[in-house]
Amino acid sequence: MSELQRILHVEDDPSIQAVAKLALEAVGGFQVLSCSSGRDALDQLLGFAPDFILLDVMMPDMDGPQTLAQIARLIDISQVPVAFMTAKVQPAEIAHYRSLGARDVIIKPFDPMQLAAQVRKIWSLAHE
Repeated sequence: MSELQRILHVEDDPSIQAVAKLALEAVGGFQVLSCSSGRDALDQLLGFAPDFILLDVMMPDMDGPQTLAQIARLIDISQVPVAFMTAKVQPAEIAHYRSLGARDVIIKPFDPMQLAAQVRKIWSLAHE
C-alpha cells in the first residue's frame, strides 16, 4: 500500500478552502492542491495524481456528484478514495453519496484540528 501524501481538495468557498488547506498541510503534513471548481479539478487531476480527493457537494456549474462522475472516468476511485464535504448529512443523503462512489462524508463545518485525522481514517479503511 502506498502512503497518503497528496490530497486534491475541491471547494468553491475561498475561506473554507484556505482553512482546509492549512489544516491538512500544517496539521496533517500533506501536500494539498486546492481547486475552486469541478472543471479546475478535472484539468489538474492527472498531473497532480492525488492519493485522496476531498470534494465539496454544493458548487456552481458542476456540483460534487457531477465532478465525481467525471473523475471516475479518468482514474480508479477504488484506489483513490473520494470523500464529500457537506453540511447536508441526513442518513439518506450520506447513503446517496456512497452510492455514487464516495467512501465517506465529512461534515461541515469541520474541525480544522481533526480534518487530517478524518482523512487518514477514511483512506486507511479504503485500503484495508
